Amino acid sequence: MSPSEVSRPAKPKTVFDRDAEWDALVAFAGDTRPGPGLGVMSGRLRQGKTYLLKALTAALGGFYFGAQPAAEAESLRRLADELSQYTGTSPPSPWRGWEDAVDALLALGDRRPVPIVIDEFPELVRQSPPLPSVIHSAYRRLRETDFDNRARLVLSGSALPVMHRLFSAASPLRGLTDLELTLRPLDFRQAARLWNIDDPRLALLVHAVVGGTPAYWGYVGERPPGGPGGFDAWVCRTVLNPRTPLFLEAHHLLQEETDHWDRALCHSALAAVASGCSTQGEIAERLGAPLTDAARCLALLRDNGLLHGEPDAFRPNLIRLRITEPLLAFEHAAVWSYRSALEQQDAGEVWRRMRPVFDSAVVGPHFAQICRDWVMDFAAPTVFGAHPATAAHGSLPDPARSAGRDAQAEVVVRGPTDTHSSALLSVGVARWDQVMDLHHLEQLRHLLDLLAAHGEDVTHTRPACYSGVGFTSALRAAEVNGHVVLVDLDRLYQGR
Repeated sequence: MSPSEVSRPAKPKTVFDRDAEWDALVAFAGDTRPGPGLGVMSGRLRQGKTYLLKALTAALGGFYFGAQPAAEAESLRRLADELSQYTGTSPPSPWRGWEDAVDALLALGDRRPVPIVIDEFPELVRQSPPLPSVIHSAYRRLRETDFDNRARLVLSGSALPVMHRLFSAASPLRGLTDLELTLRPLDFRQAARLWNIDDPRLALLVHAVVGGTPAYWGYVGERPPGGPGGFDAWVCRTVLNPRTPLFLEAHHLLQEETDHWDRALCHSALAAVASGCSTQGEIAERLGAPLTDAARCLALLRDNGLLHGEPDAFRPNLIRLRITEPLLAFEHAAVWSYRSALEQQDAGEVWRRMRPVFDSAVVGPHFAQICRDWVMDFAAPTVFGAHPATAAHGSLPDPARSAGRDAQAEVVVRGPTDTHSSALLSVGVARWDQVMDLHHLEQLRHLLDLLAAHGEDVTHTRPACYSGVGFTSALRAAEVNGHVVLVDLDRLYQGR
C-alpha cells in the first residue's frame, strides 16, 4: 500500500533515531485510500517497539492495546474496557469472542484512517490460536464489502518465532500485509550518539557491554562513562552492581526470549559460544550433550535472534555461530564465573580480575564484528572496488602451522554472487589491542597465497588491517602506496 498525500506529524523529540521506521509507520497509518490496512512490527525485547507505537497512536489519535499473558476472557474484558475509554462510550455488551472484538476494532476506521495497535500480539495467540484466522476473515469481508473502511491495524510482537510463523509465506495473513517492519538494535554509530560518547574507543567499549539496545540507556540513569578513564567505574556502578536492573538483565532476557525452555542448557550453550566455540559440534562437545539436544537448543536461540549463524568465508559448508546481543556475550564470557563474588565483594576488585577476560574474550571478538558491520554499512564502494555483499570470518588449513591451527581472517569481504562464485574483494585481520605492522600485511599475503593454491581468484583482492590501537609508519606508507587498506577507530566511527 503506497501512501496518498496526507499531512504527516513529525517524529516526537523523545524518540531517538528510528527516522525510517517512523516515516513508514506514519505513511501507513495516514494512508487515506479506502480499504483496511494491515501492518506488522517485530523485534526483540527492549528495542523500543512499544515506545514507538505509543508515540504513533498519540500523534495520530489512534488506539493502543498492550496484550499481557492472560486467559482469553480476561484479555477480551481488558480490550473492551480500554476501547470504551478510547471512544468515550459505554462498555459494549459482552463479546461472544474475538470475532466481535476484531469487528469492533476495525470499525474505528469507518470514518477516517486510524492506527489501531495490538502490541505483543503473540500473547493473545497463545491463548486464542484461532485469532489470526478471525482477523483474516474480517479483512476479507471488509475488502469485499466495505470499501470505505480505513482501519490501519498494526500487530506487534517480541516472540520472533511466533511472529515469523504468523506472517510467513504460508500464513493467510501474509497476503493481507501492507507493511512489515523489524525493529533492530541501533548500530554502533547510533549507539554512540544515544550515549552521547564522542571518543570512539570509549564508544566501542560501552557497545561491547550494552550493544545498541535503547532501553539500557534508561536502565543506567542515562549516564555515560566520564571519559575513557571512567569506563571501569561505569561498569562497576551499572552492569556489575546488584542494585541496578542491568545486573540480572541477561538472565531475564534469556528467560523471556526462550519462553522458559531449558534455560540451564541455553546458558551453557551461550557460555560455550562466548568461550570461542563457534560450530555446532564444538558446542555439543563443550556441553557434554548429545548433538540432537545441542542442535535443538541452538535452533531455539537462533529462532529468537540471540544467536546468528553464517557460513565461513572460505568454507561455506561450515556454519559459525555468534551471540547477537552484546550483553549476553559479556555475561557469559566475563561475568558468568564471578556472579557469587559480585554479590559478596567489592565490584571494583572483582572487575580487576575480570578485566583481562573482558579484553580478550569480549572486546576482541566484538571489535572484529564492528569491523564487519562497518564494511557492510559504512565503507565506500571504492574501498574494496565494489559494493560488498558479505563480510564474514574466514578460516583455512595452513600447512605451515601446527596441526589443528588454521589461518584466520576476521574480515573477509565478498562482492555480489554470480552463477559460479562471489568475487573476493578483501581479506583482513582485526586486532583490538595491537599496533599493526608490516608483519600483519605479510600474514595476509601468505593467506592470499594459500587461497590461490585452493583455486580462489585473488587477483583483485585487497589486504586490510583493522586496529583498535593504530598502525606503524611503515604500514601507513604501504597504505599510501596502495598495498593495504587501513581502518582505525576514527574511521570506523566517522569515516568511509
